[in-house]
Amino acid sequence: MSAAAGTRRPRTAADRLGLPVLRGHGLFITGNLIDSVGNGMLLPLGLLYFTDVQGLPLGQVGAAMTAGQALALPVTFLAGRLMDRVGPKRVVVWANVLSAAGFALFLLAREPWHVAGVYVLVQAGINMYFTAQRTLITHITKADERRSWFAFTGSLRNVGLAAGSAAAAGALTAFGNGSLRWLIAADAATYLLAAACFAALTTRPPQPDGTPPSALVTRSDHTRRHLLLVAVNLPYVLAQAALSVLVAVYTTRALGLPASAASLLFVINTVIVSACSTAVTAHVAPKAPRRAVAAGYLIMTVGMAAFALPALPGLAALPGPAAPPGAAATAWTALVVAIALFSVAEILLGPALSELSVSLTPQAAGGFTQGLYQFSWAVGMVAAPALFTLLLEAGPLLPWGVEAAACLIGVLAAPALKAPNRHRRRSPR
Repeated sequence: MSAAAGTRRPRTAADRLGLPVLRGHGLFITGNLIDSVGNGMLLPLGLLYFTDVQGLPLGQVGAAMTAGQALALPVTFLAGRLMDRVGPKRVVVWANVLSAAGFALFLLAREPWHVAGVYVLVQAGINMYFTAQRTLITHITKADERRSWFAFTGSLRNVGLAAGSAAAAGALTAFGNGSLRWLIAADAATYLLAAACFAALTTRPPQPDGTPPSALVTRSDHTRRHLLLVAVNLPYVLAQAALSVLVAVYTTRALGLPASAASLLFVINTVIVSACSTAVTAHVAPKAPRRAVAAGYLIMTVGMAAFALPALPGLAALPGPAAPPGAAATAWTALVVAIALFSVAEILLGPALSELSVSLTPQAAGGFTQGLYQFSWAVGMVAAPALFTLLLEAGPLLPWGVEAAACLIGVLAAPALKAPNRHRRRSPR
């Protein structure tokens, strides 16, 4: 054994944490963090701003927000076509500029149709950003580091969302709802700053491996594989939406717990995902992304069952003397276990599905494919509020049961998410 082969680079803290090589990527990291801070600052507060500051009726604002987000759905495909022409970096830059314009126009919105219009802009910017962001990662990182980068950017996003939410909560506590106007102006500025960071990036498209795409997969097979990926991704999208749409209503109305319960669960989720994503992805998750998806959905299924456990007859922590002894403690225990399982599943699923979205076929990182994949996110997020509230009204166990069934289908479908085999020539004997 040579001296060079016998010496190994000592493991660093970054290696143990599963972090990718961050040197030289400061602008990209800063841009992602600032974009996430902007989302965390204002997206959860839009309803409060238009009702309490602008004085619009709650029902009209909710309908206008939903309409605006729905009208922005086709932007995923338009962004994909644009990405094929100008590259992912410019699309990410323009997406942040568009979101900045949408949030700035919050200050001028006085009517429900104004609200719909500004949410078209904001959601269009968000859809553009996530359509191009995954492909942008392939333009600035090495192929063998991509899943670790997806894990790291997911962790970074959680940190940014938490920081933005904390900043907004602090401003509202200190200065009341009147501070929302200043938060809006600051939010628009953060998106412009993120756009400047992304604009300064130096990118390089990944080098092809020399094998003609036609030798690997036909166009119809390419589309079929990605339609399967979209279908497998939908339970994950709905699970993410359940965390923001369903948990708060479920814990307070179905279980009789205080309103702070949902906030505590969000904090636990944020801490676990932010702290553990890169290490779990690097050292624990299966190396094949389809296997990580199957494992993630299996854990998510158990997590959905844990969420449903406190609502079983005889265990619900309903207020008053009718509540069974220890019901509240049982509910809290089940919910903490559920959110821990949910967080582990999220760590396995998020990076693996993102990696598959850019590697499932040779054309995976192209505009049409990324637009199609992002469309599953956009549709799921628009449909989730109506779906989960309808299921919850029918019974507190129903939304968790439906989501658990969807996750089990994901477990069964994940093995099919295998990259096409390359055609190999047999060597003469």
